[in-house]
Amino acid sequence: MIGSIAALGAGLSVIGAGIGIGQIGGKAVEGIARQPEAASKIQTAMIIAAALVEGAALFGVVVSFLGLR
Repeated sequence: MIGSIAALGAGLSVIGAGIGIGQIGGKAVEGIARQPEAASKIQTAMIIAAALVEGAALFGVVVSFLGLR
């Protein structure tokens, strides 16, 4: 039972990361479409934000698997 709860927590954190990265990418494309001259700044900010979301998702997965003990 505990293993399935940990798997559920890991799945939820990965789903959350997918939604977050999708939002980041979509808004970045909209921003670049509106202001193409700012593409490099927008891309840099997008990559940093995506890395932070991935880090939070990885933390969620690790914490959920630590609950297996």
